[in-house]
Amino acid sequence: MIASAPIAILGAGNVGAALAHNLVALGERVRFGVPEPEKYRDLAASLSAEIGSVADAVDGAEIGILAVPYAAALQIAGDIADWNGRILIDATNPLAPRLAGLSIGTTTSAAEEIAARARNARVAKCFNVTGAENMADPRALDAGVFMPVAADDADARARTLALATRMGFDAVDAGPLSAARYLEPFAMTWIHLAFAAGHGRAWAFSRTQRRG
Repeated sequence: MIASAPIAILGAGNVGAALAHNLVALGERVRFGVPEPEKYRDLAASLSAEIGSVADAVDGAEIGILAVPYAAALQIAGDIADWNGRILIDATNPLAPRLAGLSIGTTTSAAEEIAARARNARVAKCFNVTGAENMADPRALDAGVFMPVAADDADARARTLALATRMGFDAVDAGPLSAARYLEPFAMTWIHLAFAAGHGRAWAFSRTQRRG
């Protein structure tokens, strides 16, 4: 296992549930952290996951994954008094209302804003460039699901890359956390193609390599 402690998934929506499904299938302990645990207890049970408050989920975890809307992610990042060196994976995108674009970008990113609020967290960007349908089982697609990883902390980046690879993604080192300024608009490309351009959600970006 990547971590003997439970992985805290902060949020129990489509993305959080898909990531939990993937991780539990690998034998990882997963603990959802949500404001109203009772509301999601049946979901957690169906996934063989634990559930508690956000603080409960973070306590004892080595890795946390933010799987909530951007505004809620900012709130969670700042509400924990001290992340104590935990890896905090930001799976969010700062979406404008009605998927009209991104609310921030080019000079900063959701990941960097979260890092500025998450005291003593080692923030990584990952799990944001494809839809939830492709996260529960990336191996079900025809080709590897491209999943870039950015972080300033080298160990956090390496461990996030290892986790994403083990989960079945084609995980790629994207460098420092500031690379999220490009990864979040890249995610918006998937959202635009899936919804506005009518291509649906049953696809993902993948890499190909020149031969020779």
